Amino acid sequence: MTNSKLWIISILLLLNYPVLFANQIISVADFGLKPDSRVNSVPYVRKALEACRKQPGSTLFFPKGRYDFWPQYTVEREYFESNTTDNNPKTLAVLLDSLHNFTLDGNGSSFVMHGRMQPITLDHCSDINLKGFTIDWDIPLTSQAKVLKVTPDYFEIEINTHESPYIIENNNLVFVGEGWKSKLWSIMEFTSDTHLVAPNTGDRIGWRNYHAEEVSPGIVRLSDPSVAAFYPKEGNWLVLRHNERDHAGIFLYHSQRINLEQIDVYHSCGLGILSQYSQDLSFNKVRVVPNASKNRILSGHDDGFHFMGCGGFIRIEECEWAGLMDDPVNIHGTCVRIVEILSPTRIKCKFMHEQSQGMEWGRKNEKVGFIENQSMRTLGTGTMTSFEPLNKSEFIVEFQAPVPNSLKVGAALENLSCTADVEIRNSFFGSCRARGLLVSTPGKVIIENNIFESSGSAILIAGDANQWYESGAVKDVLIRNNTFRYPCMSSVYQFCEAVISIFPEIPKPDIRYPFHSNIRIENNKFYLFDYPILYAKSVDGLSFVNNTLIRDTTYQPFHYRKDGITLDACRKVIISGNRAEGNVLGKTIRLHDMKPGDLKLRNESFFQLRNKP
Repeated sequence: MTNSKLWIISILLLLNYPVLFANQIISVADFGLKPDSRVNSVPYVRKALEACRKQPGSTLFFPKGRYDFWPQYTVEREYFESNTTDNNPKTLAVLLDSLHNFTLDGNGSSFVMHGRMQPITLDHCSDINLKGFTIDWDIPLTSQAKVLKVTPDYFEIEINTHESPYIIENNNLVFVGEGWKSKLWSIMEFTSDTHLVAPNTGDRIGWRNYHAEEVSPGIVRLSDPSVAAFYPKEGNWLVLRHNERDHAGIFLYHSQRINLEQIDVYHSCGLGILSQYSQDLSFNKVRVVPNASKNRILSGHDDGFHFMGCGGFIRIEECEWAGLMDDPVNIHGTCVRIVEILSPTRIKCKFMHEQSQGMEWGRKNEKVGFIENQSMRTLGTGTMTSFEPLNKSEFIVEFQAPVPNSLKVGAALENLSCTADVEIRNSFFGSCRARGLLVSTPGKVIIENNIFESSGSAILIAGDANQWYESGAVKDVLIRNNTFRYPCMSSVYQFCEAVISIFPEIPKPDIRYPFHSNIRIENNKFYLFDYPILYAKSVDGLSFVNNTLIRDTTYQPFHYRKDGITLDACRKVIISGNRAEGNVLGKTIRLHDMKPGDLKLRNESFFQLRNKP
């Protein structure tokens, strides 16, 4: 080989030249699948994936266009998915099963689903890169309508019948799709101009006892005298919730080192992207937002990104959420209740929430925390030697050493091995039905340079072993350089006590045993139309420092809390260096069940203590 050729090859190696030295590229076109053909893509993609399995390090490439996925030829498999209705088996459009070192490159293509199905599933995979595609339905599992007319007795809405076919059945509005039908059970109202959740509407209307009648094709009249005072505003948009959550959009299960980038999930049958018992996950420029090209207000059926029992490191960068019917991001574990102590080392447990039943809660050598559920105090830890399912609801766990003598029936177990460090940066939490970010993990958490427009609390740090059984006392959380815009806390939802709400469910708080610890809220901007800024319960080590508080008058204040900061059974709290612009309402601090000296006000010119501990 000549020196010139060697020189060229050396330069190409340095540049990581994509043609000569790329991994094997396998196109779906090689198997007869053409974009925009509207044929069922499922069997073609299955064949292409089998070819990729034989070529480690390969890329499955889609020529840009539309690809339709129908239930025929899909794989059906039983999965017990967290926070998801147990409708099994799940219908899987694209299944990556025990696949490693693989890239799926959509090249900007649209993946369009038909019927109730899970678009993409990763089961026991590693080193996977998913990129460059959108997920949507022509007939979504949620609907929307424009409010045409409002009177004291009824209001009329206009429905796009091509996108959301419906019938009137027993005076109920019932939507019909590709192999399913479901009736309206809840309504969310969005403003006509900003597409934000209309202020002070939220979950206050149940819509279980309404009366529906068709005025003309696509025009439906709804009436319910019991909620007539809460009829929507003429011209606004309604998201009509009718189906149940039974499939995720993308499901990451027992997988590791997974990267998602430049993906738009416009809709899903349930949670947008569910990661369960997976670790080392990266999300870059992934959006769960309405499909603007279809004039949609709605996006996902429920949460945007949902993480249950995940470990390692979770990185979320430059992502976006809007129009969801639940929280953009929720990170947590699952507590289970002790129903019987069989021996000093064997415990019978039960999943207490119906949407957690059937999960593989633990594995050998994983670390478990023993939680006294009234005070939420951790009594000790143990190491599992076995996990034995008895049925979907109950299982037996055995430990290397005897459990604490103080552990009683009714207490809870928490899997401490399935927890993650988290970084969320440069992302946009748009207006959705509930809160913005829920985080419950003892790992290191950084929430930085994000924008929040959540209709409820922007950030909720919860945790409980009594109702939702979502576990994870935080130990190290930094909330820094974020912007909380005026839509935050414009409606009240569960646990939404302030823009930042630290609200573990503790029946009997004990100041000696705080649940959360080491939370720092620094150098953020809050645009506030109402009073409550921060609510914190049972925290050891909390600081609210050098934040800028700016009065906004877009909405009228309505919240029942009239203090800017409320502290309940907290220790080692520092409030320092915060400054206000304009007539910010929440000037006072209220304390509950705290000792003298638990709060330090340092160089603080804005906040004033309302009551002494």
